[in-house]
Amino acid sequence: MSHSGSSLADWLLRLESFSPQEIQLGLERVLAVIERLDLAMPDTTFHIAGTNGKGSSVAFAQALLSASGAVVGTYTSPHVFDFNERICIDAEPATDAEIIAAFERIDAARGDTALTYFEFGTIAALIVFEARDVDIQILEVGMGGRLDAVNAVEPTAGLITNISLDHCDWLGDNVESIAREKAGIMRAGKCTVFASPEMPESIAAVAVELGAKLVLADRDYHWSSTDTGWSWQSAGQRLDKLQRPLMAGEFQIDNAAGVLALLECAGFAELLGVERIDRAFAKPVLPGRLQTIVTDRRWLFDVAHNPAAAEVLATALAGEEFDATTVAIIGLLDDKDVEGIISPLAEQVDYWISVTTGSSRAMDASEIGRQVANITNKACMLAESLQQAIEHVRGHEVSAHVTNALVTNHENGLMGIVELYRLLLASPGEKIADIMKKTVKAVRPDTDQEQVAREFDRYDYSMLPVVDEADRLLGIVTVDDVIDIIRAEQTEDVQKTFGAGAREAVYSGVMEKFRG
Repeated sequence: MSHSGSSLADWLLRLESFSPQEIQLGLERVLAVIERLDLAMPDTTFHIAGTNGKGSSVAFAQALLSASGAVVGTYTSPHVFDFNERICIDAEPATDAEIIAAFERIDAARGDTALTYFEFGTIAALIVFEARDVDIQILEVGMGGRLDAVNAVEPTAGLITNISLDHCDWLGDNVESIAREKAGIMRAGKCTVFASPEMPESIAAVAVELGAKLVLADRDYHWSSTDTGWSWQSAGQRLDKLQRPLMAGEFQIDNAAGVLALLECAGFAELLGVERIDRAFAKPVLPGRLQTIVTDRRWLFDVAHNPAAAEVLATALAGEEFDATTVAIIGLLDDKDVEGIISPLAEQVDYWISVTTGSSRAMDASEIGRQVANITNKACMLAESLQQAIEHVRGHEVSAHVTNALVTNHENGLMGIVELYRLLLASPGEKIADIMKKTVKAVRPDTDQEQVAREFDRYDYSMLPVVDEADRLLGIVTVDDVIDIIRAEQTEDVQKTFGAGAREAVYSGVMEKFRG
């Protein structure tokens, strides 16, 4: 059956029906379809695996390689706002048309081979990268490694960020079995970096079995950090006075160090100059990684969804230097380790609010709340929606920051993150379209007009008339200018969100543009 003319949204809905299982590990189906497509691969392919830090590591590697002039394709999952984010060339998402064309090629080639949503996305990325003639492709493993769709592609080298408990139903219930699965990305004679000082024994065992070259943190390379910078050293070189990456968290130094080791062992040592690294690592910013937005409260977003990530988040909260009540809004999928996630945060969180995510695999808020209360001996409110949770926090006279432990799933990106942005940025009585415009500004400060329009299409709102009218009246097309106009037209309630005097200041600025 032909699906010509279908939108990307239509395709994504259809992909969920093509395979009877959402997760189906194994390489046979992907290998068969890739062979039929006869895809040309770039000279360099990196695999990035591990429990946490994969997305950040991909971003660091891409930024440094692109800074050298290479055309770099990246494939990551899940997405936050748009599916297109999964497939990027030099940090810019592929277009709907490119992805649709890839899906059409896959559908024509697969015959009666059933592919999962993730497998379709993986092969689509390879097709887009071939069409764009990328020099290097960086592929993030979805789950595990050995049987993940990404592993159907032969790598030049690989990076395993760290190993901890997650996806236990699929990968095993202990760190050693999980590590063995992730070690499946190793290849004979090729280097794989293990970027954590705490290495499970099975990593070394698999390296010996396969004849892979293992590069180990704290053995083959070292790093140290201060409040203002960090240094990195291997047997071949030493880099001092590096600037800290823009992304927050001490763990990002670990990720950055692993990426430098990966590039060195893969033959890109000439790229490792202090100035180039500083410029490159100042660029990546990923939503939901210790991300802060300040309105009438301080909101901290983090996608911690396993015990190790929760411990990192707890460490970050413990380092906060202000006296405030900490409220955690949390939603989880039904396969997550609730106790393992809640326990590390118990001392840092004063009050909990549980919500049910929008996924078919969501754990009910009442079950989360029951376990939170038992584990922490603290109150946990059961919210019927994110809106109710936000309103509850705002209704209390506390200087609170909220940790939103969001859970990833392919149906809704990061659970409710766009919706939560929308809610926390809202003023009483404000139109939803106006709220969404502020959301785009907060989440994507550099968004261009086309991307804004696409973002609104996801919510059945259109920003094009607003942008067109702004362009006609003032000769502007930037999101900043549109946001200025929106703020100028709002009631005094805008002061509650943006502070006293904000409306007058913005209005004056807009009038200056108009007169100019």
